[in-house]
Amino acid sequence: MRTRKLYKVSFLHLGKSYELYARHVATSALWGFTEIGELEFEPVGEGLVVDPTEERLRDEFKDTRVLHLPMQAVLRIEEVERKGSLAIRDATDGQKVMPFPMPPKSR
Repeated sequence: MRTRKLYKVSFLHLGKSYELYARHVATSALWGFTEIGELEFEPVGEGLVVDPTEERLRDEFKDTRVLHLPMQAVLRIEEVERKGSLAIRDATDGQKVMPFPMPPKSR
């Protein structure tokens, strides 16, 4: 049995770099856009939230069937074997953006 392809898609949005996993990537019917569909998230289970970034992305894209991203916003599309952790990074320095406030680091 052949497994379906899985893609890691990195793109810019509002000064942040988003990393999502999807099963469908194609040239959009909208000129100048890339079509990203069938977004992959971990199944919602009972218990504690393990990854708050994934929860934030799941909430943001919960009603999204297909993303049409401007080609210039797409940073990278990789075909991968398995899903890794999702991320939202600051576009300028690449640091992960925490979805909740963190106390300042002591010096």
